[in-house]
Amino acid sequence: MYTAKNRKKINVAMAGQPNCGKSTMFNAITGSTARVGNYPGITVEHMEGYYRNKDYEIKFTDLPGTYSLTSYSMEEVVARNFILNENPDIVVCMLDAVALERSLYLVVQLLEMGIPLILGLNMMDEVRKSGTKIDVKKLSEVLNIPVVECVARKGLGCQEIISKIMDLYSSDSSETPQDLKISYGPDIDPAIRKMTDIIESNRFLEKFPSRWLAIKYMEEDENILAEGGKVEDTHKKLMSIVKKTEKHTEMTLNTYPEALIADYRYGFIQSLLKFGIINREHIFKHTMTEKIDKFLTHRIFGPIFMIFVLYVLFAVTFNLGAYPQEWLQSLFSWMGDLGDTYIQNKMLNSLVVSGIIDGVGAVLSFAPLILIMFSMLCFLEDLGYMARIAYMLDRVFKAFGLHGSSVMPFIIAGGIPGGCAVPGVMTARNLRSPKERIATVLTAPFMVCGAKTTVYLMLSKTFFPQSSTFAMLIITAASWGFALIVAKILRSTIIRGAPTPFIMELPPYRLPTLYGIITHTLDRVWQFVKKAGTIIFSISIVMWALMTFPQLPVEVKQKFEKKRLSAEKEVASYNISEKKKELLLTNTVKKINDIEKSESLKHSFGGRIGMNLEAITKYCGFNWQTNIALVGGFAAKEVILSTLSTAYSMSIIENQGNEHYTTASPEQIMSKSESSPGTDLKAMLKKDKNWTLPAIISLFIFILLYAPCMATVPAIAKETSWNYAVFGTLGSVVGTYILCVVIYQVGSLL
Repeated sequence: MYTAKNRKKINVAMAGQPNCGKSTMFNAITGSTARVGNYPGITVEHMEGYYRNKDYEIKFTDLPGTYSLTSYSMEEVVARNFILNENPDIVVCMLDAVALERSLYLVVQLLEMGIPLILGLNMMDEVRKSGTKIDVKKLSEVLNIPVVECVARKGLGCQEIISKIMDLYSSDSSETPQDLKISYGPDIDPAIRKMTDIIESNRFLEKFPSRWLAIKYMEEDENILAEGGKVEDTHKKLMSIVKKTEKHTEMTLNTYPEALIADYRYGFIQSLLKFGIINREHIFKHTMTEKIDKFLTHRIFGPIFMIFVLYVLFAVTFNLGAYPQEWLQSLFSWMGDLGDTYIQNKMLNSLVVSGIIDGVGAVLSFAPLILIMFSMLCFLEDLGYMARIAYMLDRVFKAFGLHGSSVMPFIIAGGIPGGCAVPGVMTARNLRSPKERIATVLTAPFMVCGAKTTVYLMLSKTFFPQSSTFAMLIITAASWGFALIVAKILRSTIIRGAPTPFIMELPPYRLPTLYGIITHTLDRVWQFVKKAGTIIFSISIVMWALMTFPQLPVEVKQKFEKKRLSAEKEVASYNISEKKKELLLTNTVKKINDIEKSESLKHSFGGRIGMNLEAITKYCGFNWQTNIALVGGFAAKEVILSTLSTAYSMSIIENQGNEHYTTASPEQIMSKSESSPGTDLKAMLKKDKNWTLPAIISLFIFILLYAPCMATVPAIAKETSWNYAVFGTLGSVVGTYILCVVIYQVGSLL
């Protein structure tokens, strides 16, 4: 015989804002079972009641009406503490559907707590009368929670809510993730992540969700701080981060963390409504942000304006940065001349001049361009425009099997040049769908990161001096295009799956402070310079060693020594002034030394690797110097520049030939001296006739798409698996090689 003991018991809390119809719905569901009780631990009355059938006994607790879950009022504290301390199985949040925008702020806070949630949209009859349409199905999809239409005073929606409660309680919780992780921007997110790690590692206040607790600390919630203060050590660590973040946001954005968090929550709500949830006219006053967004996120004018912004960014970078870049290049050239003059030991001279000065200098000389570009990017980020770019690109991403939230990992990885693939890959962890996350992680490294930006700035100025701005724009567009195409292929083959809805927060426009732009820019530039001074420095030395050892056999060195002695005798026999003889001898010996350097480089480990690879890469249009640079670029893409510079400075360009200068006339020797490209990388690349247009395009594409850098590979493995990391690395190399072969071969035929 069936008894009440067999019933499954469910505890449900009913939350909502004052006058939203929450208590009316509570009474409609519980009826005569409702009674007055006290909340645990406090003498505050509340209503609780039951709904029973043969399978379930559902206990409903009517929480005080509250607009949010902060600690500014007793109602907020009571409602929040009940949810956190009593751990109801499900929370039913009733909303006034007529004022949906205002009501959703409470919903966002409930979702951030990670509790199972059901939304009841009350007063739907009044919504319809006003001519407004609410897409309940879409709202449910984007929030990933059940949503029920209700008219509480008529009892409409009661059975639907009960049915959703039983379905949600019976479902596998692993299949219904409902915790919401809103990004609070680059000034708050890192602090919250750090605080979350501290909370979890110290098992601090474990009854609270760790990320939610970090946010409450950042908001300086009095109740939470009071409870956390009982664990003094951890509390001090967290407050130290909070105070540091407060100072940072005040100086850079002229605001404070709690206000930023509220801004991003409201931005999230606005983006939710722009997703097409509400359809109505002249209901609420448009804010200045919304008016601006009508143009900046317009389906036609928005993308046009975005392209214009990118073009201006590149144009200003090239034109404004040209002069300081030339000054730095002259400085490093002068340092190289000093090294040649005062460092007599050949091996040490080669290490310092070719390995360090030419290698690191080739990267650091682009610091002014990076400084200018980063300052403009920081302005756009702090202004709030970057989030609008993500919003506009959502429709495009859907067509290629990606999620709209994939836009931010792409942008962070270098979708607007200057990012980094590692944080870009890590940002993809916020995607709900594992398959969309994998596709995003594997394609984000195609973006033009800060390292690639350095390389492309130099190559564009070298090969396309009159249209370098346009070249950079094309490269940026190509990175997005290839990433989307590869993502579509992946989502259509090995990682198939249905797409999930997109929603992201659109923060309000905020005019950045000068201090904020300077601080953010210098931080990025410092990371660039520090990388050049450590990683690039170390790799430059390693690559120099690979291109120096083993040295030429003794008998080969003796042949070159004989040539130098022969040159001395021949120049001495010329009937010219002693000053001209000295100049001619210097130039002749330099030519012989260049040939010896070239032969020495080919004989080295690096030269052998490059020349062996040339049997394969010649079909892409790459010479052996380029091969060495691309191999080094796997460690860090900036190394491509330093290695190219080292390789070219340690050899002469093949097309110039290996003439025996001792048989040339004085006029020929002088002429050849004047045409020498010297040790400037741009000059040497221009002089190399191997760089035809098809070869240049092939190189640009190869650098863009081939293997992610060494630091990115473990990041990919951490976010997916080592199988995907290896697949992404090897697959990109093989796929890029095939593509570049086609580009070079077809281009050469045309």
